[in-house]
Amino acid sequence: MSLHPELLEQINRDFCARLRNPARLTQDALILELDNGVDLTVRYAADDAYSLRWRFAIDAAELELGIDTAPLHPTLATRPNHLHLADGRVVADPLTRPDRPPAHNVAAVLEAILASPTLTDRLA
Repeated sequence: MSLHPELLEQINRDFCARLRNPARLTQDALILELDNGVDLTVRYAADDAYSLRWRFAIDAAELELGIDTAPLHPTLATRPNHLHLADGRVVADPLTRPDRPPAHNVAAVLEAILASPTLTDRLA
């Protein structure tokens, strides 16, 4: 059973005013266009298996950051979840936890990237 329809309801309820266009539900993802120019793709395979990726432009440069739970970085304190930065580095995830409900994780990411898509305030 897909978690995306439930997440779509939560996003429409809690973040509707911050969407540039209505959220789109695809076969395997939610696509969100935020009013600050960020495009967020939400993919949840299970409560503890997810990928949240966002793209935006700064000074004509396209940047992408993302959080996922692929078990590829065992030395990070937040393993398996981790944050991919625009410069290619992978660091501990400051926003999500696989043991939290998906709606909580998505809301935490939305609140953070609406405030600062680069997460500079979270990584200092």
